[in-house]
Formats: sequence, structure tokens, C-alpha cells
Amino acid sequence: MALIHPQLEAFLAVLEETSFEAAARHLSITPSAVSQRIKALEDRLGQPLIIRQLPCRPTAAGKKLLRRLRPMRALEAEALADFLPHESGSALNRPIALAVNDDSLATWLIAALARLHDAHGYLFDVTVDDQDHTLDLLREGAVLAAITAEATPLQGCTVRTLGAMRYRAIASPEFVARYFASGVDASTLKQAPMIVFNRKDALQSRFIRLITRAHIAPPVHYLPTAIGFIDAAAQGLGWCLAPESLIEDALASKRIVMVGPERWLDVPLYLQHAAIASQTLQRLSDAMQHTASRALHR
Repeated sequence: MALIHPQLEAFLAVLEETSFEAAARHLSITPSAVSQRIKALEDRLGQPLIIRQLPCRPTAAGKKLLRRLRPMRALEAEALADFLPHESGSALNRPIALAVNDDSLATWLIAALARLHDAHGYLFDVTVDDQDHTLDLLREGAVLAAITAEATPLQGCTVRTLGAMRYRAIASPEFVARYFASGVDASTLKQAPMIVFNRKDALQSRFIRLITRAHIAPPVHYLPTAIGFIDAAAQGLGWCLAPESLIEDALASKRIVMVGPERWLDVPLYLQHAAIASQTLQRLSDAMQHTASRALHR
């Protein structure tokens, strides 16, 4: 049983399943019926909502509608659990869409998700992006909540402080001897290859500015893996920033050393989600804040 209007349910299904055919299978109706529901909804709202290409994507109006529907989906599941517990299973089994940064996923976040799944049976649909960009996914309605570096809440959202992730600059001993024998400054950093997660990742550049107060452009490797950073640094590919909690073993075995050990970079993290009276979002916030408090710096 669904409390959300069938037209809205079809809209959500097309975007979540990425096609009209997959949405039809998910809803146990025909693709023609899905198309008719979407067309009726678009006619009712007076503008197109879905870009009909594979994968299907929301238009600007669709993103606005999607952002309203995500919280409604959570409230629907809670209402069914309250009034029709024997029919609430399908609603509760819909994954909670989250946008998170890769370093949180590699360090503390899975423990929070496992705790929520064990206690309440929640499922999760996790999208990974840079902490400076995850808020875009919440703004577009693609997710219900986001771990972000932005403390200012989106309109209609609330913010919970999680803590600061501390990053240390690392490299192999041989790399440090080759590039930083004379010290870590603008001239040596300009020559030393650095490892960057992707073109959205500004952490290494921020660390350079912290030390040099200058904008310089060293050689760059792009390597989109948080844990792989440490192995890449240990093998001499370049220097990089890595979460302090992930480098302890590699430091102890002397596969890596710190670059400029007297300096580090703290990145504050926050959880943003729709400001609604949802038990699901309250539990999500509490679990993330509890787990993050043990893993992140104040």
C-alpha cells in the first residue's frame, strides 16, 4: 500500500530505477501506465519533469519536486508503520538515499549505517561525492540527507555538527628524501607530484596554501580512492593528504612518513537533511552524530 499519489510514486520510481521500463517492473504495472501517470503529473504541474533519456534524469522542475518528495517518502513509511504495521514492509525496505564523502565512508560512517540497519532494518542508497559538493545532491532532491562541509543550512533543511576530519600529508620515505630534503616550502611543493582524488578535490591545494600562502600548480595524479591514496603514497607515486585514522598502520610500518608533520588540515563535517518531524531522520542524525563523535575531532 502507498499513501503517496500514484503519479508521484511513478515519478519517483522512474528516477530511482533510471528508466520507464524498470519503474514499471518495480511498480508491477506496464510502461504505458507509468508514462501516462508521468504525463498526467506534468500536465497538472504545467511543465516537464523528466528528461526522457537513458538514464532518465529530472528537469529543473523535477529536481524541485523531487526535493519535496524525498521527505514525504520517509513520512509515508513511518505512517504505515504506525497505522498498518502488517503492510509497512515494502515502504520500510525502500533505501534511504544519502550523499557522503568518500573519506567518511572509508572511516566511520559504515559503523553508523550498520547500527541503524541492525536496530531498525533500514536500507541505504549511498552516493559518494566530495564534501564540498554533496550538498548539491540534497539541493537537487537526489538524496534525503548529505554529509557536507557546509555549515549554512539549505532552505528548509536542518544542520547537525558531526566533527572535524583531520588530514595529514604523507609520502614514502624515498619520496620525501628526493623532493623535500631541503624542506617543505613553495619551491619544493611546486616540483613534487601530488595525488588528488578528482578534480573536485581541493584538499591538497588548501594544504599548500596553508604552508606557502601561494597558489602553485605541481604535477598531479588523479586517483579516486581514499584507501588507495595511502598505498599510492607508500609506493612513491606522490604525496597526498589522508585521514589521520587511516594512516596509523602505514606509519608504524614506516611505509610512509608525514610531510610537514607540524601541519595538518581539519575539515569540519555536518549532516544536513530536510527539517521535518521524521523519526527516521532523527534516528539517522543521532546515530551519525554518536559514531562521528568517537571518530572525528571536536
